[in-house]
Amino acid sequence: MANTIDTAFIKQFESDVHLAYQRMGSKLRNTVRTSNVTGSVARFQKIGTGSASTKSRNGNISPMELAHTTVEATMSDFYAAEYIDKLDELKVNINERQAVAQSAAAALGRKTDELIYAAMDAVGGTAIHDTSSALAIADMLSLFETMGTNNVPEDGQRYLAMHPKGFADLFAIEQFASSDYVGPSSLPFAGGMTMKEFMGFKIFSTSAVTSGKNIAYHTSAIGLGINADVSTELNYVAEKASHLATSMMSMGAVGIDANGVCEVLDNN
Repeated sequence: MANTIDTAFIKQFESDVHLAYQRMGSKLRNTVRTSNVTGSVARFQKIGTGSASTKSRNGNISPMELAHTTVEATMSDFYAAEYIDKLDELKVNINERQAVAQSAAAALGRKTDELIYAAMDAVGGTAIHDTSSALAIADMLSLFETMGTNNVPEDGQRYLAMHPKGFADLFAIEQFASSDYVGPSSLPFAGGMTMKEFMGFKIFSTSAVTSGKNIAYHTSAIGLGINADVSTELNYVAEKASHLATSMMSMGAVGIDANGVCEVLDNN
């Protein structure tokens, strides 16, 4: 039919969007708890801490009586759409198609990170440092101490999401940037400017973070509900003699445990 895009084009476009979203769409999604849900609300359980106890010979064991609370994330629908002119389809090459797919994936990725960061910000948590100066080693030590005091596990799931300016300031900290402290393989520029590990935190930059208000957190402290993961469809719009390429998702985020979140402030 004249108004039908080639099936191979549709499948390849959908694949391009998914691959681009997984590769460069969201920085925060894989660092928090996720749950696939049916319906408009995702529910996450928060389980309190317990204490071990002794028992006398032949005596009864005392249960920990853990506190159970539930928090909810409301799902919201998001769309990233772009028209592809019917005649342009004949001229679209692989690079142009990928560019449109990457733009859609990046838009949905930014929205995913906005949702997660907003949930982090709403939790608040303990404030580290202030807005009078850049972060120093003493502030990183304070962050480490606070997380430890709050019984946040040291299990490789502590993260520090930073605004790019705040992340750049870390390079002025000798203990962060010198191989004398972190070794040659963990230097800031080794392997590119991506995620770096320091004092048990996986540290990275993202524009989703508000300047001056970085967030440290444990994976278990933030929840992302996924009602509909990223999908793409193409529909012909006769009035425009174009196909509308629409990528969409339905998600929502919520803070689960304030003890697992710290606001790390700086002067940016």
